[in-house]
Amino acid sequence: MQEITSNIHIEDQFPGVTLGVIVTPRGLIQIDAPSSPEDARSWRAALMNLGGGMERVLINLDAHPDRTLGARAMDCIVIAHEKTSLTFRTRPSTFKAQGEETGADWESIAGLGSVRWAPPEISFLDQMTLHWADHPVVLEHHPGPANGAIWVKLPEEKIIFIGDAVLKNQPPFLAGANLKPWLSSLETLLDTPYKGYTFISSRGGVVTTSNIKGQYDFLKHVHDKLEKITTKKPNPAAVEKLVTSLLTWFKAPSARQKQYAQRLRYGLLHYNSRQPHTPSYQNEE
Repeated sequence: MQEITSNIHIEDQFPGVTLGVIVTPRGLIQIDAPSSPEDARSWRAALMNLGGGMERVLINLDAHPDRTLGARAMDCIVIAHEKTSLTFRTRPSTFKAQGEETGADWESIAGLGSVRWAPPEISFLDQMTLHWADHPVVLEHHPGPANGAIWVKLPEEKIIFIGDAVLKNQPPFLAGANLKPWLSSLETLLDTPYKGYTFISSRGGVVTTSNIKGQYDFLKHVHDKLEKITTKKPNPAAVEKLVTSLLTWFKAPSARQKQYAQRLRYGLLHYNSRQPHTPSYQNEE
């Protein structure tokens, strides 16, 4: 576990997303859950050593399985955006570890089997504030990686959890993405109000403004390429060529190359299928 401040910690030792926890006198504000229910139980046990009050809440930064599969094992109230809540209402109540390969991290976890989802019990639209300590914890809607993507901001501490808005040295998930607002969100992070902030990515931990700029440049490049592809019938050959080109943006370990190629392939084909004629920036979730 890495200490960001005396009451804010992150953990990146579980497969899936980087987890966060904010320790307050009222209790623990947890950010995302491990993909595996077994890992979620281990994480929950580790959190008992942090102190704080007795209450617990879990914030899901979007609906991606990597961050939501273990939510039920965390055994607490779940908070998310209303569009994330809507996504769960359209899913079967039980997740089965089978189907298409999307390049997600949960797909490498053995023995997942069937897992019951934990839909959010509390949701919001634009902003929500938790007053669990002297300083507020602000949840804000920032679509892009998903329609229901949110950030968790601590204005006094100048720390912000930005979910999948920025990924460190790995390709983003594009299947449910909305590139135009995603680019706008990154511009927001680079603007003056966030000067001096510590940015925490769900896939890479602490990131710099240089990482944010790199993410912006990559997504702008993808956006420009897809604008050309989406003006005609989806072409798997063109997508495959684009996958090969896009992989050169990342210095990924050789063991991850196949996974990341599939992530891009799946994402591009599904993004393309949602926009077969002209870019509409619609999200299927």
